[in-house]
Amino acid sequence: MADYREIISAYKEVPGGIIEAYHAVQKEYSYIPEDAVVYAAQVFDIPEAKAYGVATFYSYLKVGPRGKNVIRICESAPCHIAGADKVVAALEKELGIKMGETTPDGKFTLEFAECVGQCQATPVITINSQPYGDVTADKIAAILTEYK
Repeated sequence: MADYREIISAYKEVPGGIIEAYHAVQKEYSYIPEDAVVYAAQVFDIPEAKAYGVATFYSYLKVGPRGKNVIRICESAPCHIAGADKVVAALEKELGIKMGETTPDGKFTLEFAECVGQCQATPVITINSQPYGDVTADKIAAILTEYK
């Protein structure tokens, strides 16, 4: 695994590089370590509070540990109406965790997302940004089998 310091430093001269650096760190670690936020503040010569603000502003960035496989379910109106609550219940039951939590083995994290741009196939979940449309509670176990 690449060191977050090397990853962040590579974006030092890029305009708006802190966001790209955070994406690169998250791609490597599945999340942004707290220490990486502190280091980014130093590299980009900004206050730590601002570096943390950037890291927490975007919903796809996550500071702090999360699972290897991040499952996000769209909570927009079309998905909600199409039965997203039943999909959430099935995910929670299958994984034994609640939304916002990570499985004890570190394999899965459940998160809500705003619209993921797949409204033609509601409800939608993404696993590591891979969309799955027209999801029902009955399909959850089979979908998760690919990642277990």
